[in-house]
Amino acid sequence: MTSREATGLWVQSDGNIRQSLSDKIAVCAYGAIQWPWLLRSMSGGRRDHKYALLERLGLPHDALPNLGSWKADTFFLAHICRAIETLRPKSVVELGCGASTFVIGKALMLNGGGRLLSFDQHREFVASTQRWLNEHQITGDLHHAPLGPAPKDWPGHWYQLDPVPPVIDLLVIDGPPWAIHPHVRGAAESLFNRISIGGQVLLDDAARPGERVVARRWRKNWPDFDFTFDQRGTKGTLIGTRLS
Repeated sequence: MTSREATGLWVQSDGNIRQSLSDKIAVCAYGAIQWPWLLRSMSGGRRDHKYALLERLGLPHDALPNLGSWKADTFFLAHICRAIETLRPKSVVELGCGASTFVIGKALMLNGGGRLLSFDQHREFVASTQRWLNEHQITGDLHHAPLGPAPKDWPGHWYQLDPVPPVIDLLVIDGPPWAIHPHVRGAAESLFNRISIGGQVLLDDAARPGERVVARRWRKNWPDFDFTFDQRGTKGTLIGTRLS
């Protein structure tokens, strides 16, 4: 399966990790209450919004044939474009590759360049996304990052990241999947001290209950960030800007 193909409701997890009993209970509990958000995410956004995004990037209308399910929707991808156009980042780090990788790479090409470093726990998914970028002459540095222990007392598992640049201008968080643990993306804060002043963090799926808990904890832990929630789109986006 490649990132261009249609996908089902259930996310791709990682068969190589062992979930604790408490993690399994948390996944079942959140799954019972967040199914409305999961069903809403299946659409991926309106077709005219997707076409507007592709025209903004100078891409043909068939460049993103399938969005929705556990992929980024058009509003999140538009947030990525807007951030790159505004920040002109030299360094972009992405957690969870796919359609967002494609958009980041193309947006960087149109806005002064910049290095894209993307990580995903599925080796074959990294390879297929890299081929997709190559077909469109889009550059990106994609890495397989297996899941291991999560840092800073966060539950679940987390990417074993190597290498990570010392300064990050834009951090895009679209993984790991919630089926590992509903709060799994909270461990992304282990990279926040690398965010440059004025740099941004973009969290996908921010409307889900698990991500709302993560956002509250980030606001408490990182008072030097301004976090705003955009509820538009099928999944919602949390935008964090480093102030000082």
